[in-house]
Amino acid sequence: MTEPGNIVRVSKLTKNFKMGKMDVEVLKGIDLEIVKGQYISIMGPSGSGKSTLFNMIGGLDKPTSGKVYIDEVDISQLDAYELAWLRCRKIGYIFQTFNIIQVMTALENVTLPMVFAGMNNDDAVQKGIELLDVVGLGDRFQHKPFELSGGQQQRVAVARALANDPAIILADEPTGNLDLTTGEEIIKLLKRLSLERGVTIISATHDFKMLNVSDQVVWIRDGRVDKIEDRNELSISVGQIDDRG
Repeated sequence: MTEPGNIVRVSKLTKNFKMGKMDVEVLKGIDLEIVKGQYISIMGPSGSGKSTLFNMIGGLDKPTSGKVYIDEVDISQLDAYELAWLRCRKIGYIFQTFNIIQVMTALENVTLPMVFAGMNNDDAVQKGIELLDVVGLGDRFQHKPFELSGGQQQRVAVARALANDPAIILADEPTGNLDLTTGEEIIKLLKRLSLERGVTIISATHDFKMLNVSDQVVWIRDGRVDKIEDRNELSISVGQIDDRG
């Protein structure tokens, strides 16, 4: 039975992929619970399965077996329309490659999810400007991506992820294409939004700067949960980073 306050629950999750004639087992029975409002980092070596787990939680891929619950809704039981509704209104996505539309302005990128959700244009524009102001781009809302730096483009992606007031933001390597200073700014921004808005942040990442802001770190190794550490339990030095990630 899940504890009160959990926003995500993963039970006995497995995922296999076909590689030629071989079945490759990427996830090998993951059990995980994530509490509402927490900042969670999913970390592990390349090939450990953390990105696959991330995609399962976000409803971007289906498990081979096991269950993923969002607010106690088994998302594997949703039809295509219901899953699209959940992804549009319940979950915001931030990707390493920004994934903003190049021919659209910052504002148009942010308002797009609101339009899909049925909000009228005037309300969407007003909210979009407010969100861009929240992420520090209030004066750049008419700029297109080629007029923005990488960090500014990722801030647009953060604002877009907040468009429909999601309960969860899934951030896949959100600092992967950013320099050190800009990456730290994005991490601090996500943490601030988590605290101010009570949104749950789940990040699949190699970036050990995330440890400074994470409430909990889920270490994935060889398709399994290796360990789960709360912030006050984390004890990692620079010398250990290569061994663990």
